[in-house]
Amino acid sequence: MQGLVDFLKGIGAARFGAMIAVTAALIGFFAFVIMRVTTPQMTTLFTDLSVEDSSSIIKDLERQGIQFELRNEGTIIMVPKDKVTRLRMKLAEGGLPKGGGVGYEVFDKSDALGTTSFVQNINHLRALEGELARTIRAIDRIQAARVHLVLPERPLFSREAPEPSASIVLRVRGALEAQQIRAIRHLVASAVNGLKPQRVSIVDESGQLLADGAATDADQAVGDERRAAFEKRMRKQVEDIVSSVVGSGRARVQLSADFDFNKITQTSDKFDPEGRVLRSSQTREESSLTADNNGQVTVNNELPGNQQNSGVAAKDQSKKTEETNNYEISRTTKTEVTEAGRVNRISVAVLVDGIYSKNEKGELAYQDRTKEQLDRIATLVRSAIGFDQKRGDQVEVVNLRFADAPSTAPIGEPSGFLGMLQFTKDDVMYFVELGVMMLLGLVVMFMVIRPLVKRILASDEVAAAISGVLAGPADDAAPAASGQPLLPGGSATASAIDVATIQGQVHAQSVHRVGELAERNPNETVAIIRQWLTEPAK
Repeated sequence: MQGLVDFLKGIGAARFGAMIAVTAALIGFFAFVIMRVTTPQMTTLFTDLSVEDSSSIIKDLERQGIQFELRNEGTIIMVPKDKVTRLRMKLAEGGLPKGGGVGYEVFDKSDALGTTSFVQNINHLRALEGELARTIRAIDRIQAARVHLVLPERPLFSREAPEPSASIVLRVRGALEAQQIRAIRHLVASAVNGLKPQRVSIVDESGQLLADGAATDADQAVGDERRAAFEKRMRKQVEDIVSSVVGSGRARVQLSADFDFNKITQTSDKFDPEGRVLRSSQTREESSLTADNNGQVTVNNELPGNQQNSGVAAKDQSKKTEETNNYEISRTTKTEVTEAGRVNRISVAVLVDGIYSKNEKGELAYQDRTKEQLDRIATLVRSAIGFDQKRGDQVEVVNLRFADAPSTAPIGEPSGFLGMLQFTKDDVMYFVELGVMMLLGLVVMFMVIRPLVKRILASDEVAAAISGVLAGPADDAAPAASGQPLLPGGSATASAIDVATIQGQVHAQSVHRVGELAERNPNETVAIIRQWLTEPAK
C-alpha cells in the first residue's frame, strides 16, 4: 500500500485526474457500444392501430415482459425481430387487434337475461357495423373504414316497409378503382337483409363522394369498366405477339375500342305463301224434285205415298253442291335482343423499334425495318384483334427509333455463393450501424485517448530524463573510482583523459536532451521543478 501511495504522489494530482477521466471515458464508450450492439433488432409488429388496440397490445406485452417501442403516436408498435411471429399468433389467439371496432364479440360478455330487446337490437347493429368495417379494411389500399347502417322498423298497420340504407367512410392510400368501389357496395348490400347496392353511399377521408347510389352512375361505371377491361386484354395480346417478333420492350401498343351500350329488342314476322296447310274443309249438297199437276190441287195429291200416273204429269229436278276449304299460311316470328356492349370499332397503333447490330468498331448501329416486316406485323395484329373492315377497324404499324437503346449485357439473377449473400433492408441497416460504431470507436481511440496517453507518458519521460541527467556524473564516475580500466592497454593518464572526454560528451548530450524536452513540454517541466522545490532537503 505504501508503494501505491508513493506512486500516486509521484504522478501528481493533474496526471492522476487525467488518467481517471480517460478510464471513465473508455468504460462509458465501450459500455455504450456493447449495449448498442447487443440490443435486439426491432421490427414492426402492427401498424395503423387504433388507440384501443394499441393500449390492449401494450398491456399484453408488459405482462409478458417483452421489450417494445412506440412510434407514430402509438399507431406503430416495434418488437424484437425474433419474436414477432410468435407474438402475432399469441395476440391473434386473444383477438387482438380488434380493428378499432366492436364486432360480434359484444355478445360474449353480455348478460342476456336482463337485457331488453332494444339493447339487443343496438348491440346487433354495432356488431354488424364493426364486422363490415373489418371486412372492408381487408381490401387493398384501404387503411380504415367506418360503416353506418340505417335499418328502419316497419310501422304498425303499414303495407310498405322503408328500405334500409348504408353510409361508408374510407381512409385510403392513393385512389380506389371503380371495380373496388362497386365491390364494397355489393359486399355491404349482400350482408344486410333488404339493402340494395343503390342505397349505399361511399365517401373518402377528404370528403369526396365515391358513390352516391344513382343507377345511371352505376351503369356508366359498368360500361367504362367493361371497355377498360376489353382494351387491356386486347392490348396485352397484341403486345405479346409483337414482342415475340421484335423483342421484349421494343414495341409500344395503344388500343382504343368504341362500344355501343344501347340495348335493342327487335321482333319480325315472316309469311310464306307457298307453305299452305289445309286447316278445315266443309262440303254442302242440295237437290230438289218438282212435279207438274196442271194446277190441280186434290186430296189425293197431298196424301203420302200417292202414286201418280207418270204418264199424266211431268217432273222438274235440281241439284246444288257447295264446298268451303280453310288454309293456314306459314308464319315465322323472330325476336332479336342485342345486349349492351357491342364493339363498333377498334383502332390500334403499334410503334416498333428498329434493328440494332454491331458495326466494325463494336458499336451498336441502328437499322430501320423493311416494309415487308411491317406488313407481316400488321397482319399479325389484325388477326389478334379480329379485324373487320366493314366495322371500320384501323391498324397502324410504324417503325421509329426509340429514345433508349437496348442494353447489350443481360442482367441475370445472382446464383451460387452470391445468391446466398442477398441481404434484406434490415440486415443492411444493421451492418451499417455496426460499421458506424466501429468507426466511431476508432476515432475516439486515435483522436482522444491516444493524445491523452501520449501526454501522460511524455510527462514521465521528462521527469526520468531530468533525474538521469542530475544523477549522471556520480554514475559515470563509479567505474573510474572502482579502478576498472576503461580502455585496455592504456596508461592511467590516458584513461583519465578518455573518461573525462566521455563524461563531457554524455553531459552535453544529456543537457541538450533536457533542453529539448523542456522546450516541448514547458508545463510539465515547471511542474517538476516546483515539486523539487517543495520537497524537504535530505
